[in-house]
Amino acid sequence: MANKLKQRWQQDKATVNGWLAIPSGFSAEVMAQAGWDSVTVDLQHGVQDYLSMVGCFQAMQVHPIVPLVRVPWNEPGIIGKVLDGGAYGVICPMINTAGQAEAFVSSCMYPPRGTRSNGPIRCGIYGQASSYQKTANEEVLCIPMIETQQAVDNIAAILDVPGIDAIYVGPSDLSFSLGMEPKADREEAQILRIYDKLIAETSRRGIFAGIHCNATSYAARMIGMGFRYVTIMNDSGLLITAARAAIKALREEAEGKF
Repeated sequence: MANKLKQRWQQDKATVNGWLAIPSGFSAEVMAQAGWDSVTVDLQHGVQDYLSMVGCFQAMQVHPIVPLVRVPWNEPGIIGKVLDGGAYGVICPMINTAGQAEAFVSSCMYPPRGTRSNGPIRCGIYGQASSYQKTANEEVLCIPMIETQQAVDNIAAILDVPGIDAIYVGPSDLSFSLGMEPKADREEAQILRIYDKLIAETSRRGIFAGIHCNATSYAARMIGMGFRYVTIMNDSGLLITAARAAIKALREEAEGKF
C-alpha cells in the first residue's frame, strides 16, 4: 500500500489536493478524474458522513489518487474507523499542543507505536489483507491542522512528536484566532510571517506543510513559499464558481436578450 503522496513529498514535489464536501459517489468519481494527487473527504465541515465517505472511496478507487479524510475531531474512534474504511491518511483539526498531537498519532498507529484497534475491513483496496498491518504505520499519513495562535506558538513541540508527516494550515480558523475575519488567501504580513515560520520549522525536520486555498494563483504562491500540499476550494465551491462564471459569460455574450 505504498502511499504515493508521501513518495512525492519525499521527492520535494508539490501536490494538489481535492476536497469533497458533497456526499455523492458520483461527484467524487468526477472529481477523481480531474488530476488531483489526493482527494480528501471532509467529515468535519462538509455534509459527508461515514457511509458517504465509503461510497466516495469506492467511486474513486479506480483512479490514481490518494484518498484522505478530515475527521470531525481528535477522537480515536472516528480516526480508526476512517482508516479501516480506506483512508490513506487523516487530517485532524485543532491540534494545539504536543499532547494532542501525540494522542492523534497514537490513534492512527497500530501497537507498539500506537493504540489503533485492529479491524481494517476494507484493507483489500491495499492488496493482501494479511500484509496491511505490517506496513500501515509507515504508510498512513498523520496530518494535524494548525489553525490557532496556540498551535503556532507550540509548533516546534507538535512537530517533534514522532509520526507527524505533514501539517495542514486552516487559514479561516487561524484568522479567527487572531481576531480577523475568517477567510482563506490572506495577504496580511502577520499571517505571511506565520506561514514562513511554519515552513521553516517543518523543513528542518523533513516534514511537509499544506494549506487550504481558494484561488489557484494563491495556491501557486504558497507553493513558491515552500508549501508542498495545496487544496483548491472544495467540490461545492468549484461547482458554484464554475456555474456563476458560465452564467455571467452567457449574459454578457447575449446582452439584452434576458
